[in-house]
Amino acid sequence: MSTPPPTSSNKILVVDDDPVVVKALTMKLQSKGYATCSASDGAEAVKAVREQKPAIVLLDITFPPDVVSWDGFRVMEWLRRLDEAKNIPIIVISGGEPEKYKDRAAQAGAVAYFRKPVDTEELVNTIRRILGKPPLPPEIKSLR
Repeated sequence: MSTPPPTSSNKILVVDDDPVVVKALTMKLQSKGYATCSASDGAEAVKAVREQKPAIVLLDITFPPDVVSWDGFRVMEWLRRLDEAKNIPIIVISGGEPEKYKDRAAQAGAVAYFRKPVDTEELVNTIRRILGKPPLPPEIKSLR
């Protein structure tokens, strides 16, 4: 099965302060045919949503307090206030304890929650479901 070319209708915004996480998710999503853009904090995320108009936002919850005073919940709050962003689905990705963040993320409007390290196959199928596409067949794991 070939991967479809990226389009604006399948652009994913990855918001995380860890450049390794951003790079890994970007590479994995691009390999599945998604266009990507990224932001490393809340202000960049709001700007990227306005300029890039992504179909979905992948959003970390915690950011270093010395870098920015916004956490992912505040970013979600701001995005929900913007006319151009209020209907964009947000998937939370967090290294924090799910018990602490999962329910709060759902109450804030997140459509899904993933704990880091992210299961890419599950994430891609969640993205596909949100975009109204069928899931991909399971990847065949090497026996080596």
